Amino acid sequence: MKRLALYTIAALCFNASIVLADELVLQEGVKEFVDTINKAGGKPIYTLTPVEARKVLTDLQASAKDIAPAQIETKTIEADGKKIPLHIIRPENAKHALPVVMYFHGGGWILGDFKTHERFLRELTNASNAAIVFVDYSPAPEAKYPTQIEEAYAATKWVAEHGKSLNLDANKIAVAGDSVGGNMAAAVTLLAKEKKTPKIGFQVLFYPVTDANLDTESYKTFENGPWLTKKAMEWFWDAYLPNKADGKKITASPLQASIEELKGLPPALIITDQNDVLRDEGEAYANKLMQAGVPVVATRYLGTIHDFVMLNALENSPTARAAISQAGRTLWWFFNEDTIMKGKHKAKN
Repeated sequence: MKRLALYTIAALCFNASIVLADELVLQEGVKEFVDTINKAGGKPIYTLTPVEARKVLTDLQASAKDIAPAQIETKTIEADGKKIPLHIIRPENAKHALPVVMYFHGGGWILGDFKTHERFLRELTNASNAAIVFVDYSPAPEAKYPTQIEEAYAATKWVAEHGKSLNLDANKIAVAGDSVGGNMAAAVTLLAKEKKTPKIGFQVLFYPVTDANLDTESYKTFENGPWLTKKAMEWFWDAYLPNKADGKKITASPLQASIEELKGLPPALIITDQNDVLRDEGEAYANKLMQAGVPVVATRYLGTIHDFVMLNALENSPTARAAISQAGRTLWWFFNEDTIMKGKHKAKN
């Protein structure tokens, strides 16, 4: 089993009136962003139509200033009877087959697309020296659970079987995702274990959704923000999972998986943030994976908010820079550990 190595170095308003709790600590830059959103007002995200909400995030993410160079290829595949668009991001000068990170985006299953995440993914491909395969899954509420999970799994399986045709090293596959995308990445590893294919070697979960029960201490503390709110999460879940009984299924709520179901899952890096309703469930999932014997590194970034690695307004914040570096270098180590250790062994001899 591979070792983990770490090199840690708006107009979108999820709540119209943000209440800053006494416990809230925000670093400069993040505080300015929150203050700007708070002063701007605007309708709560959960009062908008899905189309309106998507436009708000798209407009907010148009603010990216520093775009890292990268190659981008778009392809629509047919897998398990589904047509699934993929965006493949590689470092600018990459020529040989690169290892693969299957990426599932956040946005409450309703919002988000390649453009909203492009700046972040360009940085991640350069930090990891891996090909990021962005899966453009069907959004809610037009599509419901488990459609998105089925598409994510089908795309991952297709890349494992046909990646060579896209100049991808399909022998080295990791999964990753932010927020609900982290939920989907975790679900894909559970399905891969159940179905015994494909082989997934690593998982990176950024502030993941892991449980349909919105009752943790962080949900109480940050119910009204400073960014993602409980009402917003209720809106997301209602659109994605109209049958509440499905919330008990492990592909909807990975945290509800048994220790036995978690045994043998890929090593994980789980990144959470201090001021986030999802903080506790992400960390609870990290703890449960460890109880199941899965190698895990879990890092909580202080002074920041949900979405901090993805939000272009926070792209130069110290926490975003460090978290992207940590994730990229950890993936790089995973993909290259065998070569590194062989080199060390030869040097000793």
